[in-house]
Amino acid sequence: MTQDVVALTQRMPDSLSVLAGLLAGGPDLRVGTTGEGAVVQLCDDEGRPLVSVEVPLLIQVPGEAVRLLGAGAAPEGDGPWWWVEARAAAGVPRADELAGAFAARLTMLLGGRVWPADAPGTTGAARPVDVSGITAVPSPAAAQPAVDMLTDKAAVVLQDRPVIPMTSWLTEALRATVESERSLQIVTPPHCTLSLPTRLLLQSTSSRWVVQDERCGYYDGLTGAVLRWQDDTFAPDRGEDGQTPVAEAFTEAGPTGERQLVVSLRTVHRPTADLVLGGALEAAWEALTGAPPAGWGTSEPAGLTWSRRRLTDLAYERAPRPTWLVAVGSPDRPAVATLQVSRTPDGVEEDITLVLGYGPDEAPALDALPGLADELVTRHGLRTMLCQLAEGRRDLNAPPRFERPPLPYAFVLGSAEVTEVGLDTASRTPLKEAPVRLGPGGRPGYYYPLGDGETAESWGALEQLMRHLRGAPPV
Repeated sequence: MTQDVVALTQRMPDSLSVLAGLLAGGPDLRVGTTGEGAVVQLCDDEGRPLVSVEVPLLIQVPGEAVRLLGAGAAPEGDGPWWWVEARAAAGVPRADELAGAFAARLTMLLGGRVWPADAPGTTGAARPVDVSGITAVPSPAAAQPAVDMLTDKAAVVLQDRPVIPMTSWLTEALRATVESERSLQIVTPPHCTLSLPTRLLLQSTSSRWVVQDERCGYYDGLTGAVLRWQDDTFAPDRGEDGQTPVAEAFTEAGPTGERQLVVSLRTVHRPTADLVLGGALEAAWEALTGAPPAGWGTSEPAGLTWSRRRLTDLAYERAPRPTWLVAVGSPDRPAVATLQVSRTPDGVEEDITLVLGYGPDEAPALDALPGLADELVTRHGLRTMLCQLAEGRRDLNAPPRFERPPLPYAFVLGSAEVTEVGLDTASRTPLKEAPVRLGPGGRPGYYYPLGDGETAESWGALEQLMRHLRGAPPV
């Protein structure tokens, strides 16, 4: 597996400390840049990368290093920290030692810790790594440091870390694969998990999580389908009957009692000069956790302290291109959200998925949902919202095991959508429970209870409601 090494430093890396780290391979290696200068690379004599180092990130959010790297990863103290990630080229002898020595040298000069603590090259990092005779493979055609193998159909990324975050490396690799009509395929050992943003982005594209397995070789970590390498990509391995078997490892885990509350909502705003984005997400976070988001960022780790104004400024700078963001909560109440801001013919649209984790003895904040819906309809331009309950890990990470799909709990229709379907249609439904009227009297929205979120009957209720709102005849 490719070796990723993270240096968490107490002081900001400057040019001299980075140079000292880059000299881990001695003075004979070349230094290059890619990604418009955002990535520095140690290269062999032919200019091919051995180690890629990303620009340092300031981590101001408590618990973010522990969320992604595990307990004990962060240096002692209250922070903030600087996160510097180095990635060794796959299949190159001693490249992992170079990455480890680079990170160790940074922490020696600036204070902090290296993750993983036992990374090759971290012991005796003061001595340069012997790089005589090291030759790297040609860099991928996509020029992506995260990509370990590139074919006409797939960009393969090798990862081995407890949580696979949607780092800036992976974000850029995903963008490049979508533009080139390839599939991003992340290959991991079976002990790895996906962060929520990584899982959501993989599921929204033609990407795949490929899990190594001793019994079947490889399987899809999100569907369980057995995979094999064929025609330059990992694809389902079909038997003589044309069916794809499900890996045994995918079905072995049982219920844990942990649950998740999934809130997916869409808002639309008029593009006025005083528009400040993030209000709907902040309102949902406060209603369901009692506090606003702790941090945000354009990738993981989400190191910036929560600021609606800075979020808005970034989206404005990127317009008319869409802006994709991650928001995180405090360590005591696991909550992670993704937010995409887009300019559409209707205005400025925010698509939000907020997921909260609960242990076996914790109750999801279901009683807060009607009040939240009313606030979103009244103040934040809500169009639709779907609330679901799921069996899933409290830490919100996705394991390569079967997890039951979430079950609908409630659906919300905003004022503009009620006007579109008609007030009579929106207010009179075939559901067992009557809808709850929301928002201003002249332009109301409606909150539709769909059951207890514990049985598959709630899917039937949601389907029945959707057919009614669309004017389709009942089944």
